[in-house]
Amino acid sequence: MMAEKKKVSPQTSGEDLEGAPEQNSIPTTKVQRSAKFITTGVKIGGNYIKHYSKKLFNPTMDRSELNEDNATDIYQSLSELKGSALKVAQMLSMDKNLLPQAYVDKFTQSQYNAPPLSGPLIVQTFKKYFGKNPDQIFDKFNIRSTNAASIGQVHEAELNGKKLAVKIQYPGVADSISSDLKLIKPFAFRMLGMSEKELDIYMREVEERLLEETDYELEVRRSIEFSTACADLNHVVFPKYYPELSSKRIITMDWLDGKHLREFLATNPSQELRNQIGQALWDFYNFQQHELRAVHADPHPGNFMITPEGNLGVIDFGCIKEMPEEFYYPFFSLTSTNLLDNKEETIKAFRQLEMILPNDSPAQIEFFYSQYKEMIELFAMPYINNHFDFSKTTFFDQLYKFGERLSKMPEFKHARGVKHFIYVNRTNFGLYNILHELKADVKTDTFKPHVVLEY
Repeated sequence: MMAEKKKVSPQTSGEDLEGAPEQNSIPTTKVQRSAKFITTGVKIGGNYIKHYSKKLFNPTMDRSELNEDNATDIYQSLSELKGSALKVAQMLSMDKNLLPQAYVDKFTQSQYNAPPLSGPLIVQTFKKYFGKNPDQIFDKFNIRSTNAASIGQVHEAELNGKKLAVKIQYPGVADSISSDLKLIKPFAFRMLGMSEKELDIYMREVEERLLEETDYELEVRRSIEFSTACADLNHVVFPKYYPELSSKRIITMDWLDGKHLREFLATNPSQELRNQIGQALWDFYNFQQHELRAVHADPHPGNFMITPEGNLGVIDFGCIKEMPEEFYYPFFSLTSTNLLDNKEETIKAFRQLEMILPNDSPAQIEFFYSQYKEMIELFAMPYINNHFDFSKTTFFDQLYKFGERLSKMPEFKHARGVKHFIYVNRTNFGLYNILHELKADVKTDTFKPHVVLEY
């Protein structure tokens, strides 16, 4: 049984934000935002000086305190800047094998509770896009946000007796994406250890998705389109969206009652209910991937609710990744058939996916073939049988150890693989991690990939 029903809005962590300090201004110009990055860089430089000074007296000291100090300073800066800078932190927090734990712990906060913007800034946004104050549009409007995340914050409202959630984008977020990503590159370079070419590919793909994610008119259209397409999935529910009450920077939707994953798990739900929610998640993602060829590519727990009826509520379609056929077929054919047993056809698929490159030597071909074959065999384990128990820690230990091993190999310091891997991998590993937190055992043959066996 679930605990006593607690009403929270879409994207709300359920934590009481009434006492949270508000942010009365947000740096919007390139000069203001770059100044913030420079200040943060100076702080990080100071942290390194402090670390190496201490290490002179204690040579065995590790980097845990340094990581903690840097993570705190970087997160504080990004949370004040909001927007794409904070969104990148949120993304990195989900890639648990990329960052030290101190960064993961700190950046995870961006999924739920960045400092909210003050009332006057909210009213200013409404006046800009509707020419009216929010209380002139809605019967009731709570000027205090119920949740503040990386791109926007959510407010409770009411109109004609219907309870609504109103998502408002932070000022200047859309206009600062390109410049922010240029400014964050040195931090990402230091934290991720990627080659410059690889980091450029990563940042370009992130920029493309973020530009879409800040277009709330596009998000409303996609939300309606995807919620309609997924309407027949078992135990998956969506809010209704209201285009007439939305704009390029404001989205109005139905309020969903429910709990986020952390709150849900705190109620000690039964294994049956865990499996039900896990199955809904699996079906939601695999239906989109294999039937729509486009997928909700932001699988962090803040985008989902578990309703009192035991359904999965999906509340954010801002980030959608479309999968072209030239990526979809070779990738999912490798994960879902015995194609990997055919070395010649596997190498052809790897070439199509740019995992093996035209100028690779025979020795390089053999090396990357063996490494990528092992990687895909690991990734594909949930697809091999008709169900998979995601509570098994051995599977995730293998995944993380393999990722850690690859990150230390000089051969993988250079970019390989088409850009579509960035969000498709993020989506599927994000799904795996949520299912692991749920400790769910799910049927994995409900929506099977469409495959080919020759290239």
